[in-house]
Amino acid sequence: MYLRIQWKQILLIVALSLIAMGLIGFCIHYAIALVILNREISPTVGMLYPRESETREVRSLDGLWNFVKSDPTNPTQGVRDKWFLDDLSRVQDTIPMPVPASYNDITTQNDLRDHVGTVWYDRKFFVPRSWANKQRVWLRFGSVHYEAFVYVNGEMAVRHEMGHLPFEAEITNLVKYGEENRITVMCDNALIQTTVPQGKITEVSRDDGVAIVQTYTFDFFNYAGIHRSVHLYTTPLTYIEEMEITTDLAKDNNVGFVYYKVKANGTAANEAVNNLYVRVQLRNKDGAIVANETSNSDLKGVLEVQKVLPWWPYLMHPDPGYLYQLEIFLHGENNELLDVYRQKVGIRTLSWNNTSFMINGRPVYFRGFGRHEDSDIRGKGLDLALMTRDFNLLKWIGANAYRTSHYPYSEESMQFADENGIMIIDECPSVDTENFKQELLDKHKSSMEQLIHRDRNHPSVVMWSIANEPRTNQLNAGSYFQYVANHTRELDPSRPVTAAIAVSSNDDKAAKFLDVISFNRYNGWYSNPGRLDMITKRVIDEATNWHKKHNKPVIMSEYGADTVEGLHLLPAYVWSEEYQTELFSRHFKAFDTLRKQPWFIGEFVWNFADFKTAQTVTRVGGNKKGVFTRNRQPKAVAHLLRKRYFALGREVDQCNFPEDLFTYIADVGPSRNAKHDDADL
Repeated sequence: MYLRIQWKQILLIVALSLIAMGLIGFCIHYAIALVILNREISPTVGMLYPRESETREVRSLDGLWNFVKSDPTNPTQGVRDKWFLDDLSRVQDTIPMPVPASYNDITTQNDLRDHVGTVWYDRKFFVPRSWANKQRVWLRFGSVHYEAFVYVNGEMAVRHEMGHLPFEAEITNLVKYGEENRITVMCDNALIQTTVPQGKITEVSRDDGVAIVQTYTFDFFNYAGIHRSVHLYTTPLTYIEEMEITTDLAKDNNVGFVYYKVKANGTAANEAVNNLYVRVQLRNKDGAIVANETSNSDLKGVLEVQKVLPWWPYLMHPDPGYLYQLEIFLHGENNELLDVYRQKVGIRTLSWNNTSFMINGRPVYFRGFGRHEDSDIRGKGLDLALMTRDFNLLKWIGANAYRTSHYPYSEESMQFADENGIMIIDECPSVDTENFKQELLDKHKSSMEQLIHRDRNHPSVVMWSIANEPRTNQLNAGSYFQYVANHTRELDPSRPVTAAIAVSSNDDKAAKFLDVISFNRYNGWYSNPGRLDMITKRVIDEATNWHKKHNKPVIMSEYGADTVEGLHLLPAYVWSEEYQTELFSRHFKAFDTLRKQPWFIGEFVWNFADFKTAQTVTRVGGNKKGVFTRNRQPKAVAHLLRKRYFALGREVDQCNFPEDLFTYIADVGPSRNAKHDDADL
């Protein structure tokens, strides 16, 4: 009996030891998984926007391409079978597909709209014989979502991961001059937990087999395809590869400074660096040269501009968005002109502290929108007509800013913002970020590097947003966003860092690493829907709590309510145009109370226009929170918002009212003491 009991005790001790060892092993493994290192990220190079000059030619490859959808259950078939070695039409039945455009809504087939996995594009193009003469040939994509594999004449030219950002490759040795060439692109739209943004892929049973289903938590449709323009362009053998521009003002904004850094690459740059220099000149809008100089071999310097015309935001100055043209002439040995590149430049300063944000020394109050690149049929594809309409509407309504929610917008829209004086909070593709791991951090930092590399020279870009509604209450969120924020400042210390936060100030772990705190909250909609009497105080209290906790400027970066165009209900009821109008009005009261504190620096409506989302029972054809419909027509609230934004512009920036801001109602006569005018705003 004793031996049996003793043996049981020994077995129990061994079992407990094994369990303990297993738990220790699990804990060690889990702890290792939680460790996030701040690793170096390989920087991108080149990527200047393709522009023609005396030394460069640019050709567009936009148009109708051939298109093939892969079998969702066999997404790598095209790679294994080497579809890129021949015309797609020889291996599969193709359909025409416009470039640029999302492919999802072009046809009438729901299996293409909801496709998960790879698709293939190809087209033919000619390269003139003249391009073979002492120059380089480049292929550049404005954006392919999400991952792209590009082949030229059957040879891999470039691979790129990260939608909404450009990439390029030199194809000098891949093309045939004076002959027909073929370009083939494989695009993969799959999102997983280590992509930016994140998603999940699952297999779900269906009536006739298995469906591959893409899920994601972000509230916009995962449009895919070749979203922006494709260009061929040439550079000389020795060429201007990089250009970094910063500006400053002095003497009460009467003197401007343009600091430039140029990086050259190519034959002469590698073999005879000391013989290179740049001649730089700055022209005003009338084409007159207002400053010029010649650099040393370090290819950097500064231009001084007397009687400068600074870049001002819309409504802050009678001539907003003033741009100069910077001309860079790269010279080599014996003063030979090697390359020429031109870049628009806005001369302005940015500064901020714990209570304000300033442009050219003047405090800014942001009034604008969260937006989306989204429209009927073309999805997120670049549409210059639509872009022009959007900027007309932004100016019509009196907005001075928008956030590129929730990804970088087209380079053409950034140029438009420069020219129109619209300030941009530039956001990377990180949305609803969670499950903070090393691979995700590396890609997140890479997305910020690519974004800053692309947009650092735009005067309209006044702030970097490193995420939208990340799960900053989760374990590891603090160190994760500290790394991302610090990485962003290292890349560009001239602009503040923000993120649109949706968790409460008590639970958040990331805001302390930001320069400006932006918060999203849907009082009267997701919180207490239908209760218009539970908005104003809650907005005031939350904004105040954010500032008290972190002593930093605060922006309300999202508020709003879904509204069906033409639905009228009195008294106001959710989804009606009356409810959206009253909800906005209750927020306006909160903002006006907060504006008495200098640290509250902006209000952003969600959203500029209705947009498409994944199919859910809570969305009728998409998200309807737009002030404008998806085809860019105003809802009732747009007219209310227009009056507010111009009233703020008049108070804060001393701008004039548009002549059509007020509609004539009646002349009631002075004796009745009831006449109203614009002063009532």
